[in-house]
Amino acid sequence: METYHIPVLLQEVISYLNPHNGKKYIDATLGGGGHTGEILRRGGIVLGIDIDQDAIKYVQENLKNLKQLTLARGNFRNIGEIARLHGFNRVSGILFDLGVSSHQFDTAERGFSFQKDAPLDMRMDSLGASGQVRASDLVNALTKGELYELFRKLGEERCAWAISESIVCARKIKPIETTKELADIVVKAMPRKIFSGIHPATKAFQALRMAVNDELGNITAALPQAFDLLEKNGRLLVISFHSLEDRIVKNIFLDLKKKSQGIIFTKKPIAPIEKEILANKRSRSAKLRVIEKL
Repeated sequence: METYHIPVLLQEVISYLNPHNGKKYIDATLGGGGHTGEILRRGGIVLGIDIDQDAIKYVQENLKNLKQLTLARGNFRNIGEIARLHGFNRVSGILFDLGVSSHQFDTAERGFSFQKDAPLDMRMDSLGASGQVRASDLVNALTKGELYELFRKLGEERCAWAISESIVCARKIKPIETTKELADIVVKAMPRKIFSGIHPATKAFQALRMAVNDELGNITAALPQAFDLLEKNGRLLVISFHSLEDRIVKNIFLDLKKKSQGIIFTKKPIAPIEKEILANKRSRSAKLRVIEKL
């Protein structure tokens, strides 16, 4: 599975999920099937959901124990409907591994990364949902103020105004259509003195990706539905990679606790150990939170 995507916090996920033979589980973000594969090996029955057809196809071709696995292509914001459609009305555990898979980052034509020049796309749906905006649509159509709000709020980018000004100036000459064009514009807009260990365009690209896919809206919509699907003592696990994502997860969990509906197992989110970060640098910002249904 690691040729497609290295599963983050795998041992911690399996420890908290504690899969049992014959019990039902949902992997709401299937990816390369790393987490799902471990659940299946322990006898679990899994519904794997992913909006990306590439992920569904990869798992179909590479994962064993397919008899215990049901695959569904769809947006996890509709997890309640998808689960009931496939007979997963009550489950023992649900996992969300948020963000972008290594495969999506590394497939240049998907437009998630500035490492290679490609069309500025960023849609997680590899089939391209009808009417869904691309990153290029946002970059070329939003006003300077709207771009500022996007980069400032979703990217938590300190230089949001300078980047927005540079984008508006650049697109007057020609539309911004590729990842390299946008990355070059962002780099030129930023003062050299604030450059750190990450690429200067990282936060701007992250903000655009989150906006294109409505990632925060999806999480907010999905988690209450997922919690409702759990049986008593069932567990909901969420791995996030962004502070805004983690804040949403934390607040939803706290609200469930206040209503005496769940027990939070992670007062502080669980982060990868140094060994995992060295083996997979993309895991460095991962945070795992766990709640059990009462």
